[in-house]
Amino acid sequence: MTDPVASGGLDGPLSAAASPASVLRPEVLAQSAYHVADARGMVKLDAMENPYPLPEVVREAVARRLAEVAVNRYPDAACHELKQRLRAAAGVPADAGLLLGNGSDEIIQMLALAVARPGAVILGVEPSFVMFRLLAGLAGARWVGVPLRADFSLDETALQEAIERHRPALALLAYPNNPTGNLFDRAVLERVIARLPGLAVVDEAYQAFAGDSFADALARFPNLLVMRTLSKLGLAGLRLGYLMGSPAWIGELEKLRLPYNINALTQAAATAILEHPEVLEGQAAALRAARGELAAALERLPGVTVFPSAANFLLLRVKSAPRVFDALKARGVLVKLADGSHPLMEGCLRVTVSTPEENRLFLQALDESLLS
Repeated sequence: MTDPVASGGLDGPLSAAASPASVLRPEVLAQSAYHVADARGMVKLDAMENPYPLPEVVREAVARRLAEVAVNRYPDAACHELKQRLRAAAGVPADAGLLLGNGSDEIIQMLALAVARPGAVILGVEPSFVMFRLLAGLAGARWVGVPLRADFSLDETALQEAIERHRPALALLAYPNNPTGNLFDRAVLERVIARLPGLAVVDEAYQAFAGDSFADALARFPNLLVMRTLSKLGLAGLRLGYLMGSPAWIGELEKLRLPYNINALTQAAATAILEHPEVLEGQAAALRAARGELAAALERLPGVTVFPSAANFLLLRVKSAPRVFDALKARGVLVKLADGSHPLMEGCLRVTVSTPEENRLFLQALDESLLS
């Protein structure tokens, strides 16, 4: 008779009722579900969304395209038209492979599953994008997070030591980083990538606001892939991310992509919107300008420290951050409480850069909350 434990089966009497604790993997049981705050009726500044709607002419183009979608049929599994439009609009290198995901989260999940051999390590820095650690654990890999320096810069020595000790199969590095907002020193990051024995993925979710990209380094680093999303550009509701790099890597990762993962409505809408790249770039430019104005206004508030940002959000440190967060929420403004997520985030709040009116409402609410 086969031993159920040795074969990966369930231990215990056959008549015992199943429970989550008896069936689910420890990695799943140990996790908490990703929490999305209820933002109904709030000035929503917690999720780095583009606050600007699409202009009427683009919305009409999207509506016409959606009306033509045959929803009774499966979508184009290879996303031929969307990929062609995305390559042109996003400046994807001509010789690079391109993989699409249901948001960059799905791509991170594919990457983690691809490398999760027994004992495999996925490396990153901390604090950084929370989904790196979460999806590494759910895939069964071991996450190693190297702390940033107090000024949120890379600790190159600690990273090199972690690489030599753990020999990571995958490194996930955000550029700019979330939640800190800063661009890491490019020369340091390139030296780290060169030392990695496995795959390096640079997450450029905020590339439109940063003015820099590792796409031009793909040809120099055969183990490098660059990941982006359209969510921060104003298409968060469509859930579309993409990964570019060597066709050899992309071809293997395609094996983990579920069929039809990009639905027909997303394909049609994104293709229509990307025919107007100047609209998205114009909105990004407005947010880049507003970022500087908002940072300057925050620096004038007593007791507020604002950190440099190359993204569409700002990280700030205040006294009694949880109290200020609650006071802002009571005034109808929702930001992200970073305090408590990592020791380096003590006293920190993260706020999305928004429209002039919403930025004004936030500044007024913050000024009142600091005094309350």
